[in-house]
Amino acid sequence: MQSQRPLRHRILGIDPGSRNTGFGIIDTDGQRSEKIVSGCIRVGRHAWPQRLELIFDQVAALVVQHAPHDMAVEQLIFVRDPTAALKIGQARGAVLCAGLKGNVDVHEYSPKSVKLAVVGSGSAEKMQVQHMVRILLSLDALPGEDEADALAIALCHAHSMGIPQRKRVAASWRDFRP
Repeated sequence: MQSQRPLRHRILGIDPGSRNTGFGIIDTDGQRSEKIVSGCIRVGRHAWPQRLELIFDQVAALVVQHAPHDMAVEQLIFVRDPTAALKIGQARGAVLCAGLKGNVDVHEYSPKSVKLAVVGSGSAEKMQVQHMVRILLSLDALPGEDEADALAIALCHAHSMGIPQRKRVAASWRDFRP
């Protein structure tokens, strides 16, 4: 779906994982956003170093192909299993290096702030995030979980970057100022 006037800022959102890394690219003008492409990098059961290489290479290819202005990446959340935390941290490192090597400004957001920006509640469920991403980007179908998370991260960055054209909307009735 192409818009009538061009959106001026491109954001690559990444939801890093040790097996599945979601990605979503949006264009925004500060008032509205449009999905360019989204999907999931699946690394399968390769040896760990090869998984990191696949994540790095595919994120680097997205940067080259789509030339985003910014990359928004989800921060590592508290994980009970230290081995899982290390693997997700290493996957994040591969993502961050791919963005930085491509001269993209990298920004990080907590899962709670992403949910708050997209759904309005920092404790939102995955299905609520998927639903709001579908609504905010006027998608025909519900995106997959990893894909929706990545698009939500990109939308969170779009909402927080303070593009001058963006009109601030009250988050609740308590924030309303006529």
